[in-house]
Amino acid sequence: MFEVGRDRTNDLGLKGIWLRFVDMFFEARTLLNNPKMVNRHTTAYYSRDQMKVLGLYMSADEEGQPLKRAWHVFLFVQLSTLYCSMLYGLLQSLDDIVGMGRDLAFIIGMFFILFKMGFFSLYADDVDGIIEALEQNHQAEIKGPATAISRATKRRHFLLLIGLDFVWITGILIFIILLITTPLWADQSLPFHVAFPFELHDPSKHPIAHLIIYISQAFCIAYLHIWLVATEGLSVCLYGQVTTALSVLCVELRHLRYHYGNEESLRGELTRLINNHQSLILIVDRCNQVFHGPLIMQMTVNFMLVSVSVFEALMARHDPKVAAEFMVLMILALGHLSLWSKFGDLMSQESMEVATAAYEAYDPSVGSNRIHQDIRFVIARSQHPLIMRASPFPAFNMINYMAILHQCYGILTLWLKNFG
Repeated sequence: MFEVGRDRTNDLGLKGIWLRFVDMFFEARTLLNNPKMVNRHTTAYYSRDQMKVLGLYMSADEEGQPLKRAWHVFLFVQLSTLYCSMLYGLLQSLDDIVGMGRDLAFIIGMFFILFKMGFFSLYADDVDGIIEALEQNHQAEIKGPATAISRATKRRHFLLLIGLDFVWITGILIFIILLITTPLWADQSLPFHVAFPFELHDPSKHPIAHLIIYISQAFCIAYLHIWLVATEGLSVCLYGQVTTALSVLCVELRHLRYHYGNEESLRGELTRLINNHQSLILIVDRCNQVFHGPLIMQMTVNFMLVSVSVFEALMARHDPKVAAEFMVLMILALGHLSLWSKFGDLMSQESMEVATAAYEAYDPSVGSNRIHQDIRFVIARSQHPLIMRASPFPAFNMINYMAILHQCYGILTLWLKNFG
């Protein structure tokens, strides 16, 4: 007998907000301690809750709350002010190619965050529709011989995604600490190189203004990077949840043979699985449609960060400390892109596995011609893999990821010939 974890987020106040933010990790701990339990919600559902707690998920319901709307406007103004000061600071770094590269890298990253904020302000309701569709798929369960394996599959995928999210958050927290403490170990007075009118950023001339700017930057760095983990977790986990649903579909297809003794039961179960498969195809199409802009921005920003970091590491190769900083940035950008590519690869592979599972379920000696045609239909439709893609860019998979690596290597070789 399997159980479903209980809800821990009924508390109000700060405690309730904190529990809502970390609920997915408590859920994972419960599942680890009790193998008979299955997760209550999808990982995308929990990531959306984290974004709502942080006040940066403006769906129709959230916009109806004045305090949350005011908080969202405050954060947007705060980040916009920081971004403008960084652009102003970039103009003062034009004579220093290494400093300019560092400023440019952070400006690109900050623009990506601004873009994500704008996206979830405009399309939160559309994202809600996708999450609810995945929730319905997750909650829908027909008791039968495949139930135990299906639940175990859901549980395993959930734990893997939460483990990945935990590693991601840990890495981001380390990055936040290093960035906030930059004035302690680097030759600059603020985490980001910025410039303000009347030299308000100069601690020797305006110490109070400098302190306010430092606190503002530290707040933005911590708050927005934690929010970025939640938003990237939500975006990636939408495709990850489709992969989980496809894995469950394969399990259920392979257990069709248990319905062979009853024509009506077999037809009903096969119809349910075909409809389930169709709904997953539509969900992927909807994800690619809604996330068309973010997927393009994802690939563009990562490619720009890799290109800038490679060039700056080359320029600063005689200064190991600075070169190492840009190499770390390059590794982070490539790691981020590889994560998306791997999830796209896994979804495509699992969608092709549906054909194999349907073929294993096919028995020409059992069932009517209609049932045989339905199974052949599933096999034929699964020949075309589901892909994570935003036209005109290529699909997110490891093949295209390696092509991007090859392109970066070509750029590095060209620069070595010209500047070496």
